[in-house]
Amino acid sequence: MKPAQNYTILIVDDIADNLLLMQLFLEPEGYQVEVASSGNTAIAKIEASLPDLVLLDVMMPDMNGLEVTQRLRENSSFLSLPIVLITANQEIDFEQAREVGANDLICKPVDMDELLSRISIWCY
Repeated sequence: MKPAQNYTILIVDDIADNLLLMQLFLEPEGYQVEVASSGNTAIAKIEASLPDLVLLDVMMPDMNGLEVTQRLRENSSFLSLPIVLITANQEIDFEQAREVGANDLICKPVDMDELLSRISIWCY
């Protein structure tokens, strides 16, 4: 397993405070963190430089996290990219996340210990 500082995580959320909170939590843990505030920006960043993991909010305007995941999975270059959906919508379940190609689902409010545990599953 390579050290955390060798992993890049792209966090995608339309709420700036959520991006900042997760960034401030993950960087001291040794992760390189990139952020995107929309689905389109996330796709562009992923195409420019492939992260090791994407933490993707489901509920965003324009293109939601489910749509972003579907778009990424349509490109064979991103089939192995781990995508963890994050949502406050209790109607979204793990099965729906898997159907669009996500690897995991975390419910908000995010428990930071759980987040680290899930990240360790996908960053190995």
